[in-house]
Amino acid sequence: MKPVSFATCNNFPVTEILNGVPHGVAILDRDLHVMEMNRFLEVLTGFANADARGVHADFILRSNIGNNEKLFRNVIETEEYLSISGDIISRHHKKIPVHFTVSPLKNESGDPAGLLVFIEDISALQCFDKKRHNMACLDKILGHSPKMQEMFELLPVLAHTDATVLITGETGTGKDMIAEAIHNASKRSRYPFIKVNCGALPESLLESELFGHVRGAFTGAVKDKPGLFRMAQDGTIFLTEIGDLPLTLQVKLLSVLDDMEFFPVGGGKKVRVNVRIIAATHRSLRVLVKKGEFREDLFYRLNVLRLHLPVLREREGDIRLLLDFFMREFSTGLHKSIKGYTPKALNILTAYAYPGNVRELRNIVEYAVNICQGAKIQKEGLPRYLFIPVEEKPPTSADERRDEYSEKAMPALDLPAEIGEKTVSGSWQDVEKEMIVEALKQTGGNRSRSAKILGWGRTTLWRKLNRHGLA
Repeated sequence: MKPVSFATCNNFPVTEILNGVPHGVAILDRDLHVMEMNRFLEVLTGFANADARGVHADFILRSNIGNNEKLFRNVIETEEYLSISGDIISRHHKKIPVHFTVSPLKNESGDPAGLLVFIEDISALQCFDKKRHNMACLDKILGHSPKMQEMFELLPVLAHTDATVLITGETGTGKDMIAEAIHNASKRSRYPFIKVNCGALPESLLESELFGHVRGAFTGAVKDKPGLFRMAQDGTIFLTEIGDLPLTLQVKLLSVLDDMEFFPVGGGKKVRVNVRIIAATHRSLRVLVKKGEFREDLFYRLNVLRLHLPVLREREGDIRLLLDFFMREFSTGLHKSIKGYTPKALNILTAYAYPGNVRELRNIVEYAVNICQGAKIQKEGLPRYLFIPVEEKPPTSADERRDEYSEKAMPALDLPAEIGEKTVSGSWQDVEKEMIVEALKQTGGNRSRSAKILGWGRTTLWRKLNRHGLA
């Protein structure tokens, strides 16, 4: 494409010419400052032409196409136009998919004078493409970083097959949402999506929940129960935290994967089902296999299609996007008019590592919005644990740190003096058992409250109760 010359526009007002184009257009000078842009681009970016003049393009055309300045300068130097698709973030923090066409401009002397940037809004095309692939459900999953874009490209492939999917990723990365999105985009979307937490129930109850039981199979089984596999008939069953599945049930699950048949608890007749299985875990199944805690044959049977979700700290640019999204969501829900974050608060939030990923970020913003009394979220309105230097932070999970500073957190466990002495001279198993007993006493046997006091999850408490013979 030949460079466009300013001379071709001398007889007409440039602004009027640009306004006649039904797409976003901007003229940049050699230093990549905005000289002029049309009304369409004003709507697209949220910036008025008068306010944008003289401002560097990176601040107006905020995009994820890479190093904008490097790409744009390369067009000026090589005189070769650039055509590339990506996203821009508007002044109102809205992500808009666009296609850039960047052409070099020359002055009357034929010297490089700047760039003509043509920006086409392709959101309608992408919306059509998503509907065509039944992937419109992905609108609730935010992210424009390269790693998230790679994942979005893979999801239609996973949705249009019945093969087993294993979703891996740290806690809080959105495994549940992705599993449901895959189901909703599949041909099974008209049928049930059943979620099962493999670590939330004791082994005896979990088997009955998954595979059902017949009347009289055990005390209290007064009638037949179909089980979740049968309830998910023709749909999808999502086994989250598959790494916590007891070994005995792993054998039965392997049989179901191979034959799509199983015996209900206490039953003598096989039940046949037609379900798709999606499994998820935040633990390394390979490590569990080496430890003998997970069957190798089941691992390979589950690991047909693999999807690994990136951690938030590796999703370049997504932290700010999510901070703004959740701030608007919670502000609207609480009928507050919060406009954003102060620079100090934003520096802390963007520098934090987020070990709990998107779930932790969401909780932090919810806390801050509830605390905020002004137009912007202040540094003082953020959870206190964000200010603890890394080396001083206790070796606990993100969830436990949040509970520690939550206004609703339970009071600290009041341990008897003799327990403190046992931490030095006695067995830790004895100390742990005594702590559990004391917590149960304080809460009148309420296991949920006891788990909060001890800083554990309910599943962790259940396991320890079994280990110490207190269940």
